[in-house]
Amino acid sequence: MIKLQALLDNNKPNQVETFTITAIIDSALSVGAGGSSGSLADKPIVRNSERNLLIPGSQIKGRVRHECEKLLRGLRWEISESPNAGRMVIRRDNAPAKFNRDEYKINGYEQTYHCLISQIFGDPVLPSRVIFDDLVCTEESENLPEILRSGVTINRRRRIAEEQKLYFLETSPANAKLRFQGEIHIQSGLTPKRPDYAKALIWAGLRQIHALGGSKSAGLGWLHWKLPNIDVDAEVWEFLARGEIK
Repeated sequence: MIKLQALLDNNKPNQVETFTITAIIDSALSVGAGGSSGSLADKPIVRNSERNLLIPGSQIKGRVRHECEKLLRGLRWEISESPNAGRMVIRRDNAPAKFNRDEYKINGYEQTYHCLISQIFGDPVLPSRVIFDDLVCTEESENLPEILRSGVTINRRRRIAEEQKLYFLETSPANAKLRFQGEIHIQSGLTPKRPDYAKALIWAGLRQIHALGGSKSAGLGWLHWKLPNIDVDAEVWEFLARGEIK
């Protein structure tokens, strides 16, 4: 296993903070694994090499980024348009007026502006400084039976069930309060003279995620989080509150 700390300068300790987070599933979970075999389901649930159920870290990171974008827009910060690569990197020579501010400037990137989201999660120019591990179910796989649910494809335009479109999806057991655990690795900020808002924003984003996986409207994937306590300085909240240019 590659340790992120080993890739950094040994003369600068504590550049990466690691936190363990836990998702507790309140209903059944359906995180599909496209192309998987060995199951009667048309959409098997994703597992790791040891057959443990898991929630991919890429799904967690994408959802957290989306929630953080909503939070910052609510605070009147300008956010780049993801996932459009051409609009995620704002060149200074043709930047909108609202991007022309010190908070979007980063040393070493003199030709571009980078919004607060890009400074955490990355963009086509700027590397991400946060890594989300897969959340792996702590319950042994042999203790979890295969649960299949049937469904039928609905034609939304005609508002009827499609003919010969019966399918089966695999889920985790319902109401088993399964715990999925993994780690978040957060590298130190690229702008050390400014408050590091990354942890506060990521924690707020996680608490806005109430369901994961497929069939959320049918009640699958609903969850709550167990997160470690973090200390957030008052200057971080003051910084985030400065969103709108007046």
